[in-house]
Amino acid sequence: MAPMHIQDRVYDASIADPEGFWNHQAESVFWHREPMRAFQKGKKTLKSGVTHDHWSWFPGGEISTTYNCVDRHVKDGNGENVAICWDSPVTGLKEQYTYQQLLEEVETLAGVLREEGVKKGDVVLIYMPMIPAALFAMLAIARLGAIHAVVFGGFSPAALAQRMEASRPRAIMTASCGIEGNKGPMGYKRLIEEALQKSSFKPEKTIVWQREQLRWEPVMKENGQRNWQRLVKSAKNRGLKAEAVPVGSDDGLYIIYTSGTTGLPKGVVRTAGGHAVGLNFSIKYLFGVHGPGDVMFTASDIGWVVGHSYIVYAPLLAGATTVLFEGKPVGTPDASTFWRIIEEYKVTTMFTAPTALRAIRREDGDNDYFEKIYGERGGLRTLRALFLAGERSEPSIVQMYQKLLERHCAGGALVVDNWWSSESGSPISGIALSAAAGQDFSSGHRHKPLLIKPGSAGKAMPGFDVRVVDDEGKELKRGEMGNIVMGIPLAPTAFTTLWEDEERFYRSYLKRFNGKWIDTGDAGMIDEEGYISIMSRADDVINVAAHRFSTGAIEQAITTHPDIAEAAVVGIPDALKGHLPFAFITLSMHHHPHPAVPNDMLFKEVQKLVREQIGAIASLGGIIQGKGMIPKTRSGKTLRRVLRELIENATHGEMDKEVVIPSTIEDREAVEVARAKVKEYFRVKGKDLHKAIEVRAKL
Repeated sequence: MAPMHIQDRVYDASIADPEGFWNHQAESVFWHREPMRAFQKGKKTLKSGVTHDHWSWFPGGEISTTYNCVDRHVKDGNGENVAICWDSPVTGLKEQYTYQQLLEEVETLAGVLREEGVKKGDVVLIYMPMIPAALFAMLAIARLGAIHAVVFGGFSPAALAQRMEASRPRAIMTASCGIEGNKGPMGYKRLIEEALQKSSFKPEKTIVWQREQLRWEPVMKENGQRNWQRLVKSAKNRGLKAEAVPVGSDDGLYIIYTSGTTGLPKGVVRTAGGHAVGLNFSIKYLFGVHGPGDVMFTASDIGWVVGHSYIVYAPLLAGATTVLFEGKPVGTPDASTFWRIIEEYKVTTMFTAPTALRAIRREDGDNDYFEKIYGERGGLRTLRALFLAGERSEPSIVQMYQKLLERHCAGGALVVDNWWSSESGSPISGIALSAAAGQDFSSGHRHKPLLIKPGSAGKAMPGFDVRVVDDEGKELKRGEMGNIVMGIPLAPTAFTTLWEDEERFYRSYLKRFNGKWIDTGDAGMIDEEGYISIMSRADDVINVAAHRFSTGAIEQAITTHPDIAEAAVVGIPDALKGHLPFAFITLSMHHHPHPAVPNDMLFKEVQKLVREQIGAIASLGGIIQGKGMIPKTRSGKTLRRVLRELIENATHGEMDKEVVIPSTIEDREAVEVARAKVKEYFRVKGKDLHKAIEVRAKL
């Protein structure tokens, strides 16, 4: 029998003895007060009377994430190492900050925020583009022991207002504009001010970073608006700084909002102690980034959990260099942008979404930029790994890039698919590049990683007890498809509750399986060797270019149209973005024609509502109009899965293929009505799905 691989040994140790395993990892960060132990399990009783298991990491400990990300590296003599490389092809600007310079910026900004009334435990909302000031803001807020809530800069005023009401921030930190690809600057002033009007909670201050591309004029002091640069300049002239404020290990570091099936976002809370220990471990163990000399390029946005974890916190915890990129994989200026970044900054580890690689493949189908330009001149030789996440990576993408890496990148370079979520905070599964780090961080020895299986998301990461169960919570055999769940406790990076909503935490994640398992909402299987394959969402959250949107939120936007009585939204496959939202609508008028394809005016009006209330990235890929076609259960639940199957079958030319209809359906005839409408839609729009999507998207 072959000896067990080191990744399997490390994983088994983390599950068998979480106390000992994570105590060892906790030695690699700085504690202002050492924790009493690594792990503590207890019970929580809700107002409803339900009692469920609760857990916390490193009780009794006090820690400062900012101190661990910045101060300690300067104190260790690494202040002149580069911390941040900002590259903005949309503005033509580039900047670099050493750890010493980063410390000066962050301690000054923290002093400014303290003067503006921000204190330990307060929430500060960040609505920023991908510029260095956004990172300074996150670290400065954490430095004061406050909690940041970053909202993606492309979200609409309605979505922003919703998050203001939920988090009740003391202040907003924003910029005068964002720049979306090659579209030019988009002013934030109107978006912020409209959100403030809509929100029932009004933050006291709005601190504005002025960008030269489009300024915020005027800055209205009577409205609590402040000029960010002027405040910082004044603070520097006065020598104003703020020291790092340690917080309890179980205190919140940040809130990040994720899609909820009701349309209301869920505020995932990340706790300070577990986050620091778990991320510091994961970037070394999984990503093989150990510190100075390592350069990580994560092509995401700080508005998403990937950006929080692997643009900002993890690389800085390790003392490595992080690349902050304000651009797109194509169009800024072309499909060579990622490869230029790798060459210019000597990137060792890259992290992106399959959507980005699809876009590059569409623009450069022969990989000329990768091979004939950057590859042939050796510009990509520093790259050791390309990590993919955000949605399922099709095997063809993994296989193609694996061959490219083998020819042009570092010896042994790998393409690694991994699976995780806002709730987990770090990958739940993957292939560890430096599994020996799970036993000894000081070890320079690199074991050969496990075999990559294209189509799978690797094996479970330490601390995540991943299982597959049926709908009753009974564990299934290896190789059988079912609900993917996790045992308690989750690994330290993961959430332990939702922001001020323990009842919803229980309902959303524990109730379905009676508190025994954490429900991930994903469906898939684990093979005989322990490799995890994520096949679909068990709920109805749509993944659009690695951005998650709930069907409930989009349906809510659609039904604000006065002529629409009902809507059901599902995902339709898209060659570039993975999926696009696709709506089935029923009009409110009693007597009207019901062609499957609505008129252009109605489509434009609905599209406008979605863009205003959710954001442009959630734009619909199409609409089917009709009546009596939205199937439901007897309890009134919309069977979106049935509609999704009909659409997916149609995209493959299998209009008459049978779909799985649950026994709880109220009216089976609705399925046949929907099938007929889908046939009509594809007949009118043409058999080429992507042509149909492009036609509608231009409206």
